[in-house]
Amino acid sequence: MLFFGESLMIRPQVTELVKLGAFPSEHDVVEAQIEKQQRLLESIEPPVSDNEARELLKLFGPDDYYGLAWTVVHLVESAPGWPLEDCLGHTDNEWIQRLRRRVENAKHRLGQ
Repeated sequence: MLFFGESLMIRPQVTELVKLGAFPSEHDVVEAQIEKQQRLLESIEPPVSDNEARELLKLFGPDDYYGLAWTVVHLVESAPGWPLEDCLGHTDNEWIQRLRRRVENAKHRLGQ
């Protein structure tokens, strides 16, 4: 799938994950769904493209979803253009806030 004039492909695994929707709370887990999401996430080899990172950010839910949210964090951070400033403005999501803090901490460590 091509995105708005860019030649980067979005891998089918990313598209399928996004179609499944944002991660629900750990309390609302459907075993078959989380198993499918885990398989899809594990099949994505980093680095992801910037567009894939943007898509993966849509997966964050209210908690760490048995560690799958951390898998998304690490995939997103593998994007060549990371940090993607246009993705860090959603302050109502705990995971976006966490990513922003990780960027700030990295800048601080690098003395920027």
